[in-house]
Amino acid sequence: MDHVLAKVKGLRKKPYFKLISDHTLYDAVVVDIAHCIDYDPDHNLDEDSWCKIERFTLQDYCLDFLKGDFDSKDYDDLTKTQFSKIAYLFSVQNTDIYFQKVTPSVFLNRKMIGFGEAAEVEENQNRLVINTLPDAIYYKNEDTLIFKNLATITSIFKGIDVLYKEATNVEVKEFLDEPYIELSGDYGLDKVSKPNRKRIALAMASLDVMTDDDKVNMLGYIYEYCDQKLTFDKANSKFEISTDDELKLLLYGIEQRFYTTPFGHEKRLANSVVSLG
Repeated sequence: MDHVLAKVKGLRKKPYFKLISDHTLYDAVVVDIAHCIDYDPDHNLDEDSWCKIERFTLQDYCLDFLKGDFDSKDYDDLTKTQFSKIAYLFSVQNTDIYFQKVTPSVFLNRKMIGFGEAAEVEENQNRLVINTLPDAIYYKNEDTLIFKNLATITSIFKGIDVLYKEATNVEVKEFLDEPYIELSGDYGLDKVSKPNRKRIALAMASLDVMTDDDKVNMLGYIYEYCDQKLTFDKANSKFEISTDDELKLLLYGIEQRFYTTPFGHEKRLANSVVSLG
């Protein structure tokens, strides 16, 4: 039997309650997990794509009830007074669990015309809008969570935002002190945007596995594609960085996002990448 449950705000002990029993809230979402994208904060998903986290029950941010078998008898019924305190819904559908974050925008309390056997006016009926797609799905048999937007589910899975890593001030300063970077104008640590802080975190991981020769060749590769947009001092092997956009181009270069099409030889930037192994 399928069940719809709710997490109620403000309760530490037994915060989960049954909302509806014997009802399937969402149409089944069938995905090939092998084709889902390992989460990357700088990846832009295609419309039909999902991010994934495998071995989910081993993660610190996994909800405890996902680690065992679901039993509806363990949960009390939600009361009317708790309706406005719902933080998120989860729909147990066979072995899979579908999650939806609940925000004020999905609550409706207004006069409406309902269409059943006949049209009728509904006065001040509380309604909660169910989205076409859930915000996340946990596939128990595969022990995998899939989702579209990490920011949306951070309030459901506390601590999952560790995946959305930004470089710290110390790390940003360390990166800006790299010998191939020359800051100019008033651009510095305090001007580095959040998106670039995330890119710096990724770039530092890439730099850690590069050889010294790779790093030298990287500079030539970036200059080849950005010679019209970045100033490069060949004598000192330094890129002049005076804006956040210039830093972004440099970071894209470190991630090897530039390429030339084999037919037409057009130079392009890959906004998102997927490793083909």
